Amino acid sequence: MKQAVKQGRTIIFIAFLLFIWELIVRFADVPHWLLPTPSSILKEGFQSYETFVPHALATVQLALLGLAIGILCGLMVAVLLHRFTFVRELFYPILIMSQNIPVLVLAPLLIIWFGFGLLPKLIIICLVCFFPIVISAMDGFRQTSPELKHYFEMIGATKAQTFWKLEWPYAYPAIFSGIKIAATYSVMGAVIAEWLGAKKGIGVYMTLAQSSFRTDRVFVAIFAIVFLSLLLFSAIQFLEKLVVKGRGRHVKHSKH
Repeated sequence: MKQAVKQGRTIIFIAFLLFIWELIVRFADVPHWLLPTPSSILKEGFQSYETFVPHALATVQLALLGLAIGILCGLMVAVLLHRFTFVRELFYPILIMSQNIPVLVLAPLLIIWFGFGLLPKLIIICLVCFFPIVISAMDGFRQTSPELKHYFEMIGATKAQTFWKLEWPYAYPAIFSGIKIAATYSVMGAVIAEWLGAKKGIGVYMTLAQSSFRTDRVFVAIFAIVFLSLLLFSAIQFLEKLVVKGRGRHVKHSKH
């Protein structure tokens, strides 16, 4: 009930901001090509629905595929860095330094190396999603209760058994936090990837709208990106409730 009230307040506040936006643009007589009103953006969204949907679906497919690869790679690297100290000492500093390189700087190199196909686009999304998953998962592994780890040592559990039966389920909340961040980044990464060269996608739609000074269509694309990011975030949040709900029970049973 409290959650519903909070969401209601947020919706009302957003509606209020859109109303203020509408009034300012109308009374200040701002040119439509410079800043359209929310009502005109909504109207354009309905009018260009059939044209926009194929672009949105292409972006969603690309984002989901890149997110899946990013989650898989991120969790594999997090497990390796956590389980093997020498690997963590060698590669963790490199991993941190790599985040200082903007993805857009790598884009031309990826095109030169891999062409204009699907691979460079997936690499960009994977790079965007990869880091928050690795860091969140490693933090989750490290935050495992020392008392429980000591208990597992007392009953003769191996390091592998301790990891998979205790540290892994214990890190579920942290892992899902990283995945939720990565999910919101994946849509943005897909749009950036589409700027490199694609036939369909929200990134292509934005580029065409910008070149023709259709600012209302640019805002349609922006609102669609926000909506898709929130939708993915909510889906991961729902999955988290289903998985994390049994975490305590899983750890409890693993003691016996």
